[in-house]
Amino acid sequence: MPRDLITQTVIQAGFSAAADEMFSMLRKTAMSPIIHEVLDVGTGITNAEGQLLGSGAGIPTFVGVLDKAVKRILELHGPDSIADGDVFITNDPNYGGVTHLSDIVIALPVFSEGKRIAWTASIAHWSDVGGMTPGSMSTRAVEIFQEGLRIPAVRLFAEDRPVESVMDIIAANSRLPEFTVGDLWAQVAASRRAARRIRSLAETYGLAAFDSAVERLLKEGRRRALAGLKRLPNGRYEIELEQDDGDVWRAQIDVSDSRFLVDLRGNPVQKRSPYNTSRDGAVISAQMMFKAVTDPELYANEGSFAPLEVLTEPGTIFHALGNAPHGYYFETRIRLVDMLWKCLAEIIPERLPAGHFASICGTVIAGRHPDTERNFTMVEPQMGGWGATSARNGLDCMFSSSHGDTYNCPAEICEARYGIEVGWKRLNLADKGQGRHSGGAGLSTCYRPRSRVVVAAGYSHSRKRVWGSNGGGPGGTNSLSVKRRNGHLERHAFVSDLEVDLGDEIIIETATGGGWGQKASGTAEMGDLGE
Repeated sequence: MPRDLITQTVIQAGFSAAADEMFSMLRKTAMSPIIHEVLDVGTGITNAEGQLLGSGAGIPTFVGVLDKAVKRILELHGPDSIADGDVFITNDPNYGGVTHLSDIVIALPVFSEGKRIAWTASIAHWSDVGGMTPGSMSTRAVEIFQEGLRIPAVRLFAEDRPVESVMDIIAANSRLPEFTVGDLWAQVAASRRAARRIRSLAETYGLAAFDSAVERLLKEGRRRALAGLKRLPNGRYEIELEQDDGDVWRAQIDVSDSRFLVDLRGNPVQKRSPYNTSRDGAVISAQMMFKAVTDPELYANEGSFAPLEVLTEPGTIFHALGNAPHGYYFETRIRLVDMLWKCLAEIIPERLPAGHFASICGTVIAGRHPDTERNFTMVEPQMGGWGATSARNGLDCMFSSSHGDTYNCPAEICEARYGIEVGWKRLNLADKGQGRHSGGAGLSTCYRPRSRVVVAAGYSHSRKRVWGSNGGGPGGTNSLSVKRRNGHLERHAFVSDLEVDLGDEIIIETATGGGWGQKASGTAEMGDLGE
């Protein structure tokens, strides 16, 4: 191997190493358990123009935000106004935030010899950014103003000095200011740590070698994407899928040897409720699907998505405009991935598993600790069943396809930090998708708060059952219920400001996965609840 190629390979490996260091540092220094226990974060390195070069562990769809956030910062501020020592912050979907107001992006430009050569960036879910409900995820919001503090891609640091007024505004708009400020500093420290490694690479090997390594890396990503694309059957594939609320979503996928086109036009108009996503969010859903079917390895950069094109219609749920609320964007986005997955699973069922529980099942429980009297907000995604494949049964109790390397909140943390007793955590085996191979088990959890709490939650697939593949039967559904002291059971899908008193139980049931292939003894059942 020529020496210059070895050098470029070392530099390229340094990008991923820097992103991994960011992730590790953020995990160790953040204040909120949603970050240091659940790992609801993403870290990445981009080039000077905001093109993704490498990423750390964490949530894949979060990593997809970072390049888009940096590009928006460059667009808004202009590349010539950005100086060494600056740090930028955003959470607004209209200003590079992409997701919802609870997810905060911190981006730091990296300079060497007076030239901007890269960016280090992270995104993390903060426990509370204000708004009309604790945890900042209200199902009753009709405009983004009700969801919390909006930060429109502003400078957080100027020439290594914090902009104190911005810091003060952020702290003043959170119910948990000490956690908020702590998480902010953890992200800043993580970006600075990664920046030192990136700067060291440029100084050690020279800017010419650094730039050459970046160029070769992007070309290799494109080469791998095109190679994977050629293994897909060319054609035009369409799908219509009814959602829990009765809306019908549509997508068309055109596959050729050089292009993967996802057309999302003609979908429902944006809602006056928090179930919208930005165009960038829809693009990330398409990127998830494209990566899975073309090059499902860890290797990912801007070139990995070069053949992908996404068409959206402004003013729809997949391209929300203006002041549309985005609080539960993640449910819209994961269901979009699920729909695209189902579309291609009908064409290449041997390569893709059946449907999984396809929901973040985000659960927010907020209250005051019964022993310490401190306010708390527990934010927790749930695990569920994955679909069966052509070779084996589905996996039990895994995180969703959008979540990657995340975890649930350990029972010990839940009981110590929040004063919530964990009654049980066990497999949910109800309604497993049947077939040649059966779907994986979901999760059943019981929480017993020791003081009055307020709950917000969003669970998709609460009515429509998880889909089976290649003749396999459907899986189950997701639900959150409250069993009152008098024995009355309330079942919910999307809810906020739900009061739960001492003696009540919060019961979570996540769906089992879909089955794959028909059973030898007969045809699997089809349909959803009530059919």
